[in-house]
Amino acid sequence: MFNMFKKNDKNIQESIENKDYEGLPPEVIEEIAKDIILTTEATMSGYRVTQRIEIITAECVFGMNLFRDFFAGIRDIIGGRSKASQKVLRDSRKICLNELRREALMVGANAVIGVDLDYNEISGDGKSMLFLVASGTAVTVEKNPD
Repeated sequence: MFNMFKKNDKNIQESIENKDYEGLPPEVIEEIAKDIILTTEATMSGYRVTQRIEIITAECVFGMNLFRDFFAGIRDIIGGRSKASQKVLRDSRKICLNELRREALMVGANAVIGVDLDYNEISGDGKSMLFLVASGTAVTVEKNPD
């Protein structure tokens, strides 16, 4: 199944079957976790929560480079949208939500409800960093019978 990875395919399969994800390559974890449902809703239409596991978080910090900061500052003066800053925000959101899926996988969840994203800026000494925290409740869900 995971022949594209360098680690022995049999060992990867055994780890997956035993739900021992710690030693797996990040690409394998990402592939397994991609189907974990994330929602900002407290309940999911068409599903019922069978187990509330725990609150989970993913924290990501991204550097805003000097040129991006400079051009964003010019945009502040003359107006308009900063595509570079928007890209950093979009990329950081995607990465952080993938990290949240990984956290859910590690605790045995197949969904995360009540997802919240909090953005902050850390700056000092002329440097600027974007800090993003994604949090939610890891749960197991089942589809409602039709």
